[in-house]
Amino acid sequence: MISEGETLTIERMTEAHLPEVMRIERAVFAPGWSEESFRSDLRNPSALYLNLRVNGKLVAYAGMWLIIDEAHITNVAVLPEYRGRNLAKRLLHRLLCIARERRCVKATLEVRISNTPAQKLYEKFGFRPVAVRAKYYDNVEDALIMWLEGLDTPDYGARLNALEAELRPNPQG
Repeated sequence: MISEGETLTIERMTEAHLPEVMRIERAVFAPGWSEESFRSDLRNPSALYLNLRVNGKLVAYAGMWLIIDEAHITNVAVLPEYRGRNLAKRLLHRLLCIARERRCVKATLEVRISNTPAQKLYEKFGFRPVAVRAKYYDNVEDALIMWLEGLDTPDYGARLNALEAELRPNPQG
């Protein structure tokens, strides 16, 4: 959760953010993406990346590719010391809202088979496991492929609204 007095900002990632993004990438993933991979994606008109700052410090990012009517979530990363504060949830919510605005009807992602906290988060957004991609991560760990259908439906819009309401501060304490 965001503490009282903290400011949270979500902004579009640019190449100027790459030194901060790479600090997060190295802290979260081994070996992770190269700076050139990010640079290439930032130049791709089908790609969109967001940063999340807490009190001005870049602590998380997420990205997706928008291909015809599908959103492919490419990565979600939160510095370890900032986990458990719904930051990944906020970023994923924003990405899926943008995908809806851009008329996507479904979304997909891959997640490490061992990363059950991330899988649970994705399930809250309606993603369902559909297959396993063997040795996807570093030619060692399998990836669980997850899909979300009906991104464009009114029911899914209501689901996003409910998830957004969970992210709002509770004035009752």
